[in-house]
Amino acid sequence: MAAVPTDSGSRPAAGARFFCTAGRGLEPFLMREVRARLAATQVEYISGKVFFTTCSDLNMLKKLKSAERLFLLIKKQFPLNVSSVSKGKILSEIQRLINDDPENWLNAISTWKNLLELDAKKDKLFQRAANPPKRKVEENDIINAKKLKTEQLQELQESGECLLEKQTEEETQEQGDFFTEREKSQEAFQNDVVKAADAKNQKDLTFRVSCRCSGAIAKTFTAQEVGRITGIALMKQFGWKADLRNPNLEIFIHLNDIYSVVGIPVFRIPLASRAYIKTAGLRSTIAWALASLAEIQAGAFVLDPMCGLGTILLEAAKEWPDVYYVGADVSDSQLLGACDNLKAAGLKNKIELLQVSVIDLPLPSESVDIIISDIPFGKKFKLGEDIKSILQEMERVLHVGGAIVLLLSEEHHRRLQDGEQSSIPLNSKDSHTGEPSIKKCLKPRGKTGTSETVSSSLEASSQECLDKTPPFGSLVPVECHKVSLGRTDAFICKYRKLHSLGR
Repeated sequence: MAAVPTDSGSRPAAGARFFCTAGRGLEPFLMREVRARLAATQVEYISGKVFFTTCSDLNMLKKLKSAERLFLLIKKQFPLNVSSVSKGKILSEIQRLINDDPENWLNAISTWKNLLELDAKKDKLFQRAANPPKRKVEENDIINAKKLKTEQLQELQESGECLLEKQTEEETQEQGDFFTEREKSQEAFQNDVVKAADAKNQKDLTFRVSCRCSGAIAKTFTAQEVGRITGIALMKQFGWKADLRNPNLEIFIHLNDIYSVVGIPVFRIPLASRAYIKTAGLRSTIAWALASLAEIQAGAFVLDPMCGLGTILLEAAKEWPDVYYVGADVSDSQLLGACDNLKAAGLKNKIELLQVSVIDLPLPSESVDIIISDIPFGKKFKLGEDIKSILQEMERVLHVGGAIVLLLSEEHHRRLQDGEQSSIPLNSKDSHTGEPSIKKCLKPRGKTGTSETVSSSLEASSQECLDKTPPFGSLVPVECHKVSLGRTDAFICKYRKLHSLGR
């Protein structure tokens, strides 16, 4: 794998430069999303990160669903040389991340401030629009309105406010305290930034450094040491004050054998932490990726026959609301958790829950447009050879042309490879609908300043899955991605039904 080019956070006039962290294997989903949702350009990736340029405001950036965290880019450059140099020279290299281009740092801080300050102003304008000032009532108007006394009007107003407060309190309690705490944390973060932005010079900023080190650099320095070195350099260069508990600004540094990346977290709360999910089940980014791969259209009938806590249906219904969703599960406890999640997300009337077995669905044949499901493979909920009978029942209820998107363990994926071979050939032109041209930022840039290298690694990985996964029954594989679930890997696989079972 080639080295990363130097990218000193330069921002074209058309927009600012950002990067998002993503779970391993989700990079192609995130690349598609930033292009579609943010009209992003200069989209590039390195393992676990996607870089892009966009003019979108924070309101749009907040809507990213396949990203873990969002950062404003300060620097992206070659890895530090630690193989044959002294520890003192490595220290100098770390300090040069700050000292080589201080103007770039100041420009990045200004961009960051402007983003959050503008977002805070929009929030205030929205609140004013939602709560317009009450018109002053003239004395003649009061007389004409059944001659109510001022005291009576105040009493009515107070009683109405009490009722509103009570209703609001009940709704907040029903949705869970986590939602309120999340908003308070983000609001406090933005208020701190706005206060800092009001200052004429950036010396009033407080900061802390978060550092991740891996590879050769981790054998020489700990993350804490790199953070301390960087912090001292920032204080000397810009006069900022360190504050480890409640800083205005956080600096994120990731150093490894492939690249050195420096950025500013745009939000204190990770994008992957959904306020509308009360009880977490499947990782929200994985759930959204499954739903996005299904290509849901308005008016469709979407089924999750093993819905668990309903995470996939929640993610789908939030993004594609004009759809009929049904979740099924055989477990009482899982359905109760799913019901709580739907209530907290305000989607109780959007998603119907059924307690049924996945191998005996009470649905007519060929009645479902899309099936999306996480096939259980943990210690608590585990399936063995039943995977084939499960797929057969899904195949039965799915109409011709419909799609199935599954999250499969490596074992389940291997079992399906041994499935019954179909005589229907898979059209190679339609077999892969992934990124046609994925730009990597692991090779030096050309004269145009953007990477023109077409990546083959993600496409090859997806195609390899397709080559190893034969058709099963009337279902043929369309797209496959290997993704990380933390301690284990899994496959997101999409199948399409090409003909009726009777044929």
